[in-house]
Amino acid sequence: MDSLDRQLRYFLKIASLKSLSRAAEALDQTQPGLSRQLATLESCLGQPLFVRNGRGVELTEAGRGLKEKTEAAYRSIDAAVDCVRKHDGVSQGTVRVAAVHTLSYYLLGEIVARFSAECSDVALSLMCRSSSDAAELVENGKADIGLVYDTAVASQTLDTRPLFDDEMCLIATRDSAHGETIDLTEERPRLVAFPAHYALGKMVRQGSLKLPIVAEAETVDTLVKLVAAGMGACILPTRMPDKLLQDNDLRKVRIERPLMRRRVVVITRAGKPQSPLVQRLVDMVLAAVH
Repeated sequence: MDSLDRQLRYFLKIASLKSLSRAAEALDQTQPGLSRQLATLESCLGQPLFVRNGRGVELTEAGRGLKEKTEAAYRSIDAAVDCVRKHDGVSQGTVRVAAVHTLSYYLLGEIVARFSAECSDVALSLMCRSSSDAAELVENGKADIGLVYDTAVASQTLDTRPLFDDEMCLIATRDSAHGETIDLTEERPRLVAFPAHYALGKMVRQGSLKLPIVAEAETVDTLVKLVAAGMGACILPTRMPDKLLQDNDLRKVRIERPLMRRRVVVITRAGKPQSPLVQRLVDMVLAAVH
């Protein structure tokens, strides 16, 4: 169940922007979802807080009274939390991160280095898993945050914030016959792939593709080594570092068709107050990609 605190914060954002659509965008929420939160709050209070106008929404008399009584209070609360976070809350503790394997090659390193430099006494636990396994760790409270593909997040107990869209490419040996681009609906390269329960494993097993899979592996390193050994090609994000491929005499081939793209999101448990340490790491993740 969503908290009254969250509903009041959503109310204040709508009041500030005078628009449900702009507030939904600023809060990384869908407009229907934000409308439901507002309706729940109005039902709890027993009266409407906004009326629609030609440009968006404006406060009712009840809405103006609620804004006046809550806005200053939340500013004080946020200022107090920021003060604790800056001076006390980010000094010691443990943060547990569950992430898909591929992100450890092109995103986690920078974030971990920045976090460790700022919070030198904090123990950072990194768990590389499939997207579904990482999401389950967060949902069960065994990880504080997760970095996963959005296709693995189906639970309403998780808060989800988008990071970026990850586009895939074909990884092949440098002397392979593939050109600069490939149409996988016409060409059918032999693949080494993640198992079927991985997000990228599901992607290459799309029914319309039916690409031949000759081997499976659960780590990027193993996939790369198998490709370098001539067993076939593999499909990985285009953000994979060039040095990794150069060291194994491999190259990237752009996929023309079908569109192979997945959205990477950061997830935390919904309705659970985050420690300053966890919130600081989430802030760093969001800052690193925006």
